[in-house]
Amino acid sequence: MYRFLRTPRWWGLHVFVLLAIPFCVFMGSWQLGKFEERVDSHREAERAPGPGTLKAEPLDSLLPVDKETSGRRARASGRYGEQFLVPGRQLDGRTGSYVLTLLRTDGGKTLPVVRGWLPSGAEVPAPPSGEVTVEGALQASETVGTKGVDAAGGLPEGQLGMISAGALVNLVPDEIYDAWVTVTDAPEGLTPVPAAAAAGTSLDLKAFQNLGYTAEWFVFAGFVAFMWFRFLRREVEASKDAALGL
Repeated sequence: MYRFLRTPRWWGLHVFVLLAIPFCVFMGSWQLGKFEERVDSHREAERAPGPGTLKAEPLDSLLPVDKETSGRRARASGRYGEQFLVPGRQLDGRTGSYVLTLLRTDGGKTLPVVRGWLPSGAEVPAPPSGEVTVEGALQASETVGTKGVDAAGGLPEGQLGMISAGALVNLVPDEIYDAWVTVTDAPEGLTPVPAAAAAGTSLDLKAFQNLGYTAEWFVFAGFVAFMWFRFLRREVEASKDAALGL
């Protein structure tokens, strides 16, 4: 009755099942591992001391920005130069702009500094003159797709869609750090901008997508096994009918 299992057609089906199920299980386990990595990173970020509790370190010693250095207190000295507004930024449920001022550091490179958040329509405070020392939470350059970042063009002069070296490279002649800092002590009229979690450390929608993909791959593995047994049952019933002359 089960001799049909040794036919070429069924051998092909056997090979497909033997390859498909382990592949689905592997991909599901991989997606689950990615989700668990995000959970572990999130827990580590929560246990890490806040930026305000750590001593500021020289900026260059914390670069390039990664999961370990993102949010750490950085220190740089220089003179403030051009200033821009980064509109459409949310803070405490309100929409306003980041005040982004470029610090020409003593090393010759330019560091974007977010001096604070400003409500829409408010007057923009001028940056201090002369030599200054800036301390703030280090952040990685924003990219297209970053949550809350609108990189669309068409902004008025003096405004930027996102904070990145790429967005500033054509606006200032100096070499620009591929990072920025947000000061913890904002000047009068501005609200301090809290440091954002490093990429890949928060339990956002993307993290839970990994969990959803995990379930999908395991469902696919079960579906392959189910269809194999269904084909087997149908073939057995067809063999019985043939033996009975039906």
